Amino acid sequence: MKTPFYYELTTTSLQDKLLSDACCEKILTGSDVELLPLLDAAYQVRKTYFQNEVQLHILNNAQNGYCPEDCGYCAQASSATTDIETYPLKPDAEILEEAKRAYESGAYRYCIVLSGRGPSPKRVSHLAELIHTVKAHYPVEVCLSAGLIDIESAHILKAAGLDRLNHNLNTSEAHYPNICSTHTYQDRMETLQAAQTAGLACCSGVIVGMGEETDDLIQVAKALRQLEVASLPVNFFLPISGTQLSEPVTAQRSVPTTLTPEYCLRVLCLYRFLNPRAEIRVAAGREHHLRGMEVMALYPANSMFIDGYLNAEGSTASRTLEMIRDAGFTVKTKAENVEQRNQDEIEKRGVLLKELKVLRPRMASDA
Repeated sequence: MKTPFYYELTTTSLQDKLLSDACCEKILTGSDVELLPLLDAAYQVRKTYFQNEVQLHILNNAQNGYCPEDCGYCAQASSATTDIETYPLKPDAEILEEAKRAYESGAYRYCIVLSGRGPSPKRVSHLAELIHTVKAHYPVEVCLSAGLIDIESAHILKAAGLDRLNHNLNTSEAHYPNICSTHTYQDRMETLQAAQTAGLACCSGVIVGMGEETDDLIQVAKALRQLEVASLPVNFFLPISGTQLSEPVTAQRSVPTTLTPEYCLRVLCLYRFLNPRAEIRVAAGREHHLRGMEVMALYPANSMFIDGYLNAEGSTASRTLEMIRDAGFTVKTKAENVEQRNQDEIEKRGVLLKELKVLRPRMASDA
C-alpha cells in the first residue's frame, strides 16, 4: 500500500477526525496493509501526546474470587471451575505495603482490584479511607476497580483522592450477551458515566479474542472515544482452564482463531488512531500473544503492567524496564533511582555457563 494511506491515518487522528468503519476494517484485516508503516503511523500520534514516555502500572488483586457474576473470560467468575486461591479483602496494612512496593518498583499508578458485582456503602467508605491512606504515604496515582458503582459512591471515592476508576467495557454492546448474562453492557456504561459525573477520570478497555467480529472491536473503540476515557487497556484473551471461554474462540469470518502478534499490533494501532489522547495500555496477554514482537507494542501503546495481572503471571518489573530502555523509551515515574536499581539487577545476573549435562547430553542420559 502506498505511503499516503499511512500518512492520512496519522493526520486524520491528529486532527481528531473519526476513521470510517471501512478504514478501521482495513487496518485490522487488509492484506495490503504493511505492519511496519502502520506502526510508524501510530507512533507519530503516540509521540505527539506522550513523547517517548511509558507509564507502568501494578495490579493488586486485593480480593480474589467470591464473585457472583458469570463473565465467561474470568477465572474468578461464579461459573468458573478454575483452581485459584480465594480470599476476602486483604487487610489495610497488606494493601499499603504493596503500594510501597509498587511505588519503589517505578509504577506510576497503583491499581486496586476487587472481585464482586459492586461494593456496599460500608465497603465504599472503607475503600475511601484506604485510598486516602495510600495517597498520604506515597506519591503514586491510585486506580480502583470494584465492579458496578453509583454516583454517590463515585463522589465518596473522588473526595478520598481516587485518581481513576476502572471498569472495562470489554466488548461491544452487540456481543456483550455472549460473554456475560448477570449484568449488561449498559450496566457497565452507567458505572463509567457515574464516575465521570463525580469528576473521576475513567479507565476502560477491551478484551480481544472472545469470539467477536472485527466490527465489535471497532464499535467498542468508538464507544470509548465518545466517552473520552483517560486510559484504555487493550487485553488479549488468555485461555485459562476452567473459565467458560477456556479455549480461544472466534467468529467465523474476521478475527483469527489464534491471536497472532501482527493482529494484536494492528488492534493496538487502531485503538491509538481512534483514541489519540488516551493512555493506551498493552495489558493482559501481551507476553502470551505478542511473544518476540512484544517490544513493538510500545510504538502505539504508552503504558504497560508489570509483575503480572489478576490471576495470570506476566513479565517481571526488571525485564519490562529493560525492554523499555533497550527500545529507546523512558519510564514515567515518581520514584527515585529506578533505572539505576534496574541496571544493578541486570548486572548481577552475569553470564551463565553451560553445565556438562547441556554440553554432553548423551553422557548425562547414560549416567
